[in-house]
Amino acid sequence: MKSEINKMKFWTPLRLACTVIAFGLLAAFGVSSCNSNDPSSNPASANKSGAAPNRAGFTTLSPPVLQAENRMTSGTPIKLGDYSGKVLLVNLWATWCGPCRMETPELVKLNKEFKDRGVEMIGLSTEDPDASAQSVQEFVRAYNVDYQIGWATREVALGLMQGRTNIPQSFIIARDGRIIRRFIGFSPQSTPVQLRQALEQALIEKG
Repeated sequence: MKSEINKMKFWTPLRLACTVIAFGLLAAFGVSSCNSNDPSSNPASANKSGAAPNRAGFTTLSPPVLQAENRMTSGTPIKLGDYSGKVLLVNLWATWCGPCRMETPELVKLNKEFKDRGVEMIGLSTEDPDASAQSVQEFVRAYNVDYQIGWATREVALGLMQGRTNIPQSFIIARDGRIIRRFIGFSPQSTPVQLRQALEQALIEKG
């Protein structure tokens, strides 16, 4: 009953309308994303993105990205550098982004499938942590997110995005810190399959 109440609170008329629009855009374009530079954006402004995973324009995470402390919903900040030696999936997202909301259930499935195999998954919102604290907590409950959720610092967001500000963005990072794949946008047909393939590749490689 409590879970149902939380879902009702989360799904306001505006969020529901935005999600309906986003589904329509996904049906039309296949792959969709939001511009993270505009927190007031909604899925109606979603842009078509490349259907295939993008090769990152950089091969490893920079020291500022690795050492920045990201605020987490758990209350304990984390550094991406703490995950050296592990396969890591980092997802940049926001509660107001329709494609991000549609991608989240797939990420939850992937986490259940790969966490026992040593894959760590972290979702970092690009929103202001103080202004979005409640909406992020509601999001976690509504979608039963069981991987780590928090907020990307400015250093981490800018360092990962490298000028490409559309979200969602996902990064598959190998045990040695190399970025194997970068995904921009979400396609329900191709993105989950390609994420799974990239994680399998990262697990096979030696650290």
